Order: sequence, then structure tokens, then C-alpha cells
Amino acid sequence: MEPRNPDWQARCAASFEQQAVMATFGVAMPLIAPGRVTLTMPFGKTLTQQHGFLHAGVVTTVLDSACGYAAFTLMPADAEVLTVEFKSNFLAPARGQDFRFEGEVLKAGRTLMVTQGRAIAIDQDKERLISTMQATMMVVTDRPGVTS
Repeated sequence: MEPRNPDWQARCAASFEQQAVMATFGVAMPLIAPGRVTLTMPFGKTLTQQHGFLHAGVVTTVLDSACGYAAFTLMPADAEVLTVEFKSNFLAPARGQDFRFEGEVLKAGRTLMVTQGRAIAIDQDKERLISTMQATMMVVTDRPGVTS
């Protein structure tokens, strides 16, 4: 997959830094490659549901960003990214010390990009797939109010 913007990496990193919700959750972006992004997050008790698992809304939020930024790496310099739809499957309780969220572009179109995401819980050296996501991202241009 080829980026359509020569400055794709810096642009994606700068955009990610503007997401206050990612900072609130303690999310970092250790890997950014054309069509692929990995986000990481430590466990935080303030992000749990009543059973002590990471809340499904938090998992979905971070997976959405991983998929969105994977798509954003392939977008033109004048484009922004917005989520059109997603579907999540939760496969196991979100229990772990750390979490990894992987986003990958499956099909990069001019207007829509189909992506997939995986959320992995890490507990010591054991990894467990806890959620998957299928998401469609829109390449947004010339839309007032949607700019970096």
C-alpha cells in the first residue's frame, strides 16, 4: 500500500496528538506504517466496568482510532478521516496489564477505506485476542468543520 501524501507519517502523528480522548486513556502510537497502525495502552482502573474489565466502550474507541489512523496513512494531503461504520466482536473479557490495538487497511478506495482491527490483552508474557473490528472509513475533502 502506497501513501498518497509524502508527509503522511508526520501528519498522522500530529493528528493523533490532537485526540484528547487518546491522551485521557493513556494511548500511545508506537507503530505507524502505510496502511497499518498499532496503538498501546496500559490498564487503568478508571476505564473499567463493574466487573473490573476494561470497558467495551474504551476498547471500541481505541480500535476505532487504530483503524482510522491506518486509513489516514493512505489518504491524500488535503483529506481528513471520519468513521462511516464499524462492527465489533468481543471475544474475551478485557483483562490485562497492557493492551495493544492493531488497525489495518484491507481495501483503500478513493472515497471509502475498509479496515480491520484487533485488540489484544497482555498479561505478563501472555497475549489474548479480546476483540475484533471491521470498519469503514471515509476520505473527507472540502468539508467545512472537518480539518486538522
